[in-house]
Amino acid sequence: MTVLRALVIADTHLGPGQAGRLTDVIAGELAAADVIVHAGDVTDPSVLDALGSYAPVVAVLGNNDRGSSLPERETVELAGCRVAVVHDSGPAAGRTARLRLWFPDADAVVFGHSHLPWHQIDVRPHDRHEQHHLNPGSPTQRRRAPERTVAWLELEAGRVASVRHVVVVR
Repeated sequence: MTVLRALVIADTHLGPGQAGRLTDVIAGELAAADVIVHAGDVTDPSVLDALGSYAPVVAVLGNNDRGSSLPERETVELAGCRVAVVHDSGPAAGRTARLRLWFPDADAVVFGHSHLPWHQIDVRPHDRHEQHHLNPGSPTQRRRAPERTVAWLELEAGRVASVRHVVVVR
């Protein structure tokens, strides 16, 4: 079976003419992506254009994406999995229940905003449905995170095969 490799990024915060700052530091990751998921705070459409030259892009609106027509939330099917994307998941307290409420049947929920890499699996008690909650961190601004990061979401035959974070070295 074929594994679909989704490169997950968020919070790039790049202005006009700066997309190369991102593509230069994650070129190897971009070259291996089947699809790119951007969880908001793109801040300039040229970033999505640059990413789209590598693979199809799914992106949502972040709180710093002024004037963008991106959706606030998006759910797509990739390799038989439902992948939901939102920028701000709200406070850490209550996040698991909130994401499950917003996207009850998603197999993975991707979010950004905090710049903090995160991965957690929620298992719904009544049917054992696994839902992966994934924040890739930021490849450009680490803020309180120890490092700049992106993430890989590997999907195969209707299931999340793996999730891993990758440190971005510049």
